[in-house]
Amino acid sequence: MQYFQALKIGQQRIRDATALLKRYVENAMPAIALRESKIDGVWEPVGEENYVGAVKQDNGFIICICDNDGNAKAIASWYNERDKDIIIEKMKKDGLSLYTKKIKIPL
Repeated sequence: MQYFQALKIGQQRIRDATALLKRYVENAMPAIALRESKIDGVWEPVGEENYVGAVKQDNGFIICICDNDGNAKAIASWYNERDKDIIIEKMKKDGLSLYTKKIKIPL
């Protein structure tokens, strides 16, 4: 896939993920649109699948919508542990699965 074609698809996926995250938080922002192919090093769009996860940082937690490789497509920050848990539980109740591996965020 050509770079700009992959970017266009990836941008649509992060727009969709950001809209999904905004159902639960106010400050959702788009994140990673492209990922490097594991096979040949060619760039491809982030995956279509949506998982919810969180990353702990010095200022609190970042809540993410990510693909099955852990690429954060949408992020929202900064949450204390209690608020993060409440938001993630709502998302899981609505059918999103929890991503428990390492999440790649654009920081």
